[in-house]
Amino acid sequence: MSDSILQTLAPVTHDLGGFKVHRTLPHKQRTMVGPFIFFDQMGPAKLSPGQGIDVRPHPHINLATVTYLFAGSIMHRDSIGSRQRIEPGAVNLMTAGHGISHSERSPPDERADGAHLNGIQTWIALPKAKEEVEPAFEHTPAGDLPLIDVDGVEVRLIMGDGWGSTSPVICHSPTIYSAIVMPPGSKLEIEHEADERALYLLDGDLSVDGAALEVQHLVILAPGHRPMLKTTEGARLMLCGGAPMDGERHVWWNFVSSSRERINEAKRAWRAGEFDLPPDDHDEFIPLPEIPMTVSYP
Repeated sequence: MSDSILQTLAPVTHDLGGFKVHRTLPHKQRTMVGPFIFFDQMGPAKLSPGQGIDVRPHPHINLATVTYLFAGSIMHRDSIGSRQRIEPGAVNLMTAGHGISHSERSPPDERADGAHLNGIQTWIALPKAKEEVEPAFEHTPAGDLPLIDVDGVEVRLIMGDGWGSTSPVICHSPTIYSAIVMPPGSKLEIEHEADERALYLLDGDLSVDGAALEVQHLVILAPGHRPMLKTTEGARLMLCGGAPMDGERHVWWNFVSSSRERINEAKRAWRAGEFDLPPDDHDEFIPLPEIPMTVSYP
């Protein structure tokens, strides 16, 4: 292993019937990278004609969700009245704060021929001072994100600063997040000096200072290094990270908080029906599970 690589996290893969989800955070070996506490790749998949995804309304607290697609589209609806279709290259940022519920479904036109699905959904832990802010939603079209050419390598800056540019997407704490496309035979130096950084290889081949990466694994970079990425056949990858969070975070189902008691209160409130539901998607919802099927750390 290269001195630039601190740790490699293998995914837990869930087959959801028609498509797979590959989860690398939270992990038993590591809960967060910077503010990132949840890292999922959805797909890639092409569903059967008439089929789509239907994630029924469900709750979140004390986090922000970031959705970024490579293929397909998803309609987002939430309890503060937001209704937004997201398509490849755009960003949906939903800040849960003291509590929000939302649904994610394939639009009707996507279902007709069978929905495509390929994207990354992450959760970002909020700093303690912002955990209980008012819920909010922000959509940033693909054309508003900086698209940087670094000697032929395409870097789309989703959040934070990098390569002389700044993303317009709100950061609740110091955050770096980029989608990178490397053509065959290219290289790229990672200049970010954040204490916590990670790379996720979506497809293709990639080496970090000579060490080969595995597809759908999250590689934690050692602080203080400026690693050189190289590809032979071409690669697509994500760079994420930022400043360490201000203390431990607990995760149970869809809830994240610095306080276990706050999570227990959110569980009680969802079970009691005290969360609002999306105004135009409130006929069904995901009930509180007895045993969470997603995550429960630490």
